[in-house]
Amino acid sequence: MPTFTPIPYEDFVSDVRAIAAALAQDDWQPDFLIGVGRGGLVPGAYLSHATGISLLSVDHSAKIQGFGDDLLARLATKSGQGRRLLVVDDINDSGRTISHLRAAIDGAGGVSDNVRFAVLLDNVRSIARVDYRSRTIDRSVTKDWFVFPWEAMAPATAHLQDAAEMPERIA
Repeated sequence: MPTFTPIPYEDFVSDVRAIAAALAQDDWQPDFLIGVGRGGLVPGAYLSHATGISLLSVDHSAKIQGFGDDLLARLATKSGQGRRLLVVDDINDSGRTISHLRAAIDGAGGVSDNVRFAVLLDNVRSIARVDYRSRTIDRSVTKDWFVFPWEAMAPATAHLQDAAEMPERIA
């Protein structure tokens, strides 16, 4: 049975503020934030309010073949036109989502220097690197399944099902 660790709302807000502060101190400034559906939509909206940067979104969680391809191609075009994009997600755990998005944008002609990634929680063991994070975890030590405030609406069975789909993260 996995250990479910709720992220308190106050911690979530603090995490978003930490990323906003890191952006404020950086010379690189995004033209758009890109919230990754599902987990990055709420952090993206909060970060948009904190920074005043417009929020766009792209779905990845539905796993519908080809659904987000047009949006990713449009984002690639924007980055190719010199627009800077900050992709926002809740957690960089395995790195599969970030790797997929990075490859899709690059593969559609995007300019890598114009695309960066931010997460609330960053697993140091992930195959993907991010540019901004609030906190780091080490999955070789921390096996908890984190439950973000917006996920608290789901029944416990949904959390169990999600965790069961990725046993390598919690084993």
